[in-house]
Amino acid sequence: MTVNIYSNRRERLLTSIPNNSVVLVPAAVELTRSRDTEYPFRQDSDFFYLTGFNEPDALLILSKDNSGDTASLLLCRPKDQLAEIWQGRRLGPEQAKAVLALDALPIAELENELLKALNQKTTLFYAQGTYAEFDAKVAATLATLRLYPKRGYVAPTVQQDLRSVTAEMRLFKDEAEIQLMRQAGTISAKAHKRAMQAAKAGVWEYQLEAHILHEFAMHGARFAGYNCIVGAGENGCILHYTDNSSQLKDGDLVLIDAGSEYQGYTADITRTFPASGKFSPEQAALYQVVLNAQYAACAQVKPGHKFKDALDAACLELTKGLLELGILQGELEQLLKDNACKAYFIHGLGHWLGLDVHDVGAYKLAGEERPFAPSMILTIEPGLYIPSGSPCDPK
Repeated sequence: MTVNIYSNRRERLLTSIPNNSVVLVPAAVELTRSRDTEYPFRQDSDFFYLTGFNEPDALLILSKDNSGDTASLLLCRPKDQLAEIWQGRRLGPEQAKAVLALDALPIAELENELLKALNQKTTLFYAQGTYAEFDAKVAATLATLRLYPKRGYVAPTVQQDLRSVTAEMRLFKDEAEIQLMRQAGTISAKAHKRAMQAAKAGVWEYQLEAHILHEFAMHGARFAGYNCIVGAGENGCILHYTDNSSQLKDGDLVLIDAGSEYQGYTADITRTFPASGKFSPEQAALYQVVLNAQYAACAQVKPGHKFKDALDAACLELTKGLLELGILQGELEQLLKDNACKAYFIHGLGHWLGLDVHDVGAYKLAGEERPFAPSMILTIEPGLYIPSGSPCDPK
């Protein structure tokens, strides 16, 4: 993405808030994996959305004064030759202005800059509760402002959750985001196909996961957007199964839920296929029921429609199919009224998708389900889960 995209997002955010406000957006922190090793760093989604900057130990400060004039400031790690030899390159404040179109200072100035940014402002926007250490620094700054009014200090009197503001922005994707997500989807589809081709009796679930992750990386998506789920047989009935430690057997269905993360944006694809390469008649019948539900739900995804329209269409197809197969008993109308298919369709139909796999954005406005609108991106993923012991024909 170009620098202008991030600059425009910051300006849109500043335009949406009242005069005499300040916005604080901290970067993510590095997380210890064991002793002196860390997990791969993953940037805070809001911070990345507004800056495109992928380093820890940073803070974005956006301010708007009483006259409506705005300013943006990045605090980040300074250049450090020794640290960069050991841990990798840093952008540094000096290069930030050219690379990110942001004024920047060393993160060591955090205490002073927080004090200046919050003093005399009426409203503070930030996502309290996300990072405990940063919360403590903000609380300490507010305490100082309240303690010394004779120094001209005045603390903000209003604190507002920034997440509701950025979530509404992120819900509607621009063309650059849509292109990245198309690429994430394309890469993920290639990985699913490769895993299907590699599957056979005797292969381990983690080996299929390895095929998926390798395919992601070979196309520029070094990480998955979430932990891969590869469930063979009854493991496929565990919604967030990530052990991936069982061996495929003839007759198994294999469920794979995996999506690549490409330049920050994730895909989310779930597919089920036979380990042997051929469905049994019973497996094929159930697969067709779910496929019919998928098509019916997708047909309802259009501007002005709502998630409920898609869910109702999916539930109609699932209920009809389960009734025809004898898995449900009774009259169709009553079964629909009773949501009978939910005994086997045990999760929701879908969710927003973007920088996070379960992306941000309100599903209701003023208590009413919001209609779909152009530039929203969502998943549609009906499913049927029939573990052993279910009250139906064992087949």
